[in-house]
Amino acid sequence: MNAQRLRALRLARGFTLEELSAQMGGLVTKQALSKYEQGRSTPSPRVLVQLARALKVKAIEIAAEPSVQTEVLGFRKRSALSKTREEQITSQVRLELERRALLQERVGIKPSEDLPVCRRPITAVAEAEQAAEELRREWHLGGDPIARVTDTLEDHRIHVIEVEAPEALDGVSVVASMSGDPVAAAVVSRRGVPGERQRLNLAHELGHLFLGVQDGIDEEKAAFRFGAALLAPRQAILDEVGSRRTDIREDELLLLKRRYGMSMQALIYRLHDLEVISDRHYADWWRYINAMGWKKTEPEEIRAETPLWMRQTALRALSEGLITLTEAEDLLGCRLEPSGPLPRRQVMTQLAPEARRGMLEAQARDAADYYEHEEADDDPVIEY
Repeated sequence: MNAQRLRALRLARGFTLEELSAQMGGLVTKQALSKYEQGRSTPSPRVLVQLARALKVKAIEIAAEPSVQTEVLGFRKRSALSKTREEQITSQVRLELERRALLQERVGIKPSEDLPVCRRPITAVAEAEQAAEELRREWHLGGDPIARVTDTLEDHRIHVIEVEAPEALDGVSVVASMSGDPVAAAVVSRRGVPGERQRLNLAHELGHLFLGVQDGIDEEKAAFRFGAALLAPRQAILDEVGSRRTDIREDELLLLKRRYGMSMQALIYRLHDLEVISDRHYADWWRYINAMGWKKTEPEEIRAETPLWMRQTALRALSEGLITLTEAEDLLGCRLEPSGPLPRRQVMTQLAPEARRGMLEAQARDAADYYEHEEADDDPVIEY
């Protein structure tokens, strides 16, 4: 019995001990479940099977050590997020990345040899700017704005995971390993945020993955500087707005927001970091943002991007027979209807029992009609 694994799976499913007991039909009490999670007691084989059913996993996933190890590198939250909620989100994210790493392996996708995990050591926050420029060159992004951050990350084997979470969650970064070698990494954003916040959150979490921040350096500031530089490269910004400004208008900021997909607040930070605007003008803008109530909701919100890798890869694995329909639906969290010219056997297995019986009866009637017709034909014509 893997006690830690049981607790992680329960939290990932969002169950309390009492709710898990109810899911098992009261087979065991919440006190017994607590003992299992603490390693003070071991469930019988019958209880283990029921635990697995309630958690929608195989019994071996509770009993054995997982083949994929996950580690959270960054968890950004505000004080309003409780420790229990943080642990639940962490468990969900780690389990999701584990499933994706296993899906990669099953489909035959080899881990990237240059997975950006702690690859760029920095000794000062300002060095995050150069780190972002280096990664843009390595990924051949040029100097233009990134059209879709989710596509760029997924193209380079960085999984984009969305979670249902309170506003107090800002983002998470996590890495998965097999036999000690990194095989997958993920950046996590809260579902439902506007696109301008989502894009910077994802770029910020990529900073937590990519940067190796030495002790004494403010890791959050370094990750923010990296994310902003990735989305709005220094030279591109200076070319557009100039190297020094005494004033910048609201309508100009809105144009920059549309071009770079960043919030007006993030752009004000960016212009100040690049010393385009003075400390005084920076402070003036923040007073204006607070007075207008833009801390949470800005003008011209951008539509959030939708990550596609998981759905595309799960459907590919299903079509190639590498996973079952049930596994695909579990990975995607939704029902899948038969689609396209599937092989007849695959169509049959996906139908409900009543529909399957109806199809078989119709085929039997067609076959009977065919043979009756053949017997009545006295002079069949044979074509070669």
